[in-house]
Order: sequence, then structure tokens, then C-alpha cells
Amino acid sequence: MKTLQLTALLEREDDGYVALCPELDVASQGDTVEEATANLKEAVELFLECAPKEEIERCYRPEVFISRFEAAYA
Repeated sequence: MKTLQLTALLEREDDGYVALCPELDVASQGDTVEEATANLKEAVELFLECAPKEEIERCYRPEVFISRFEAAYA
């Protein structure tokens, strides 16, 4: 079985959380951070299981960088 190291970006939205895997452009949601992350993992695994190899290769962007920065405003 193959595995990939992927990223989960989570953002609070209304009463829950939205989770995004930027490497594959797959998203999910949940009521808590843990639930959103688990739902994202399930969505990614279903995508990897069901999508044709060509679609996975087309979508997969392995070089994702997360960086924080400070912006000034008036």
C-alpha cells in the first residue's frame, strides 16, 4: 500500500471548520478540528481510491509551502 504525506489547512467557518488538502485540492468540513481533519482524510482516501491514475497525477501538487507573514494596514 502506498502512502502520501499531505497537508490539512483548517479554517473556522460559521459553527464549524472547513479543511482543505492543497496538494490534491480536496476539501471537507466538520463541527470540530478533529472531525474536519478526519473527514478530509476520508475524502482524500476516497479520491485516491476512485480517481483514475491520470487524474491523481494531474491534481497532485507536491510542493506546497505554508508560511505566515505580517501585513501592515491603517
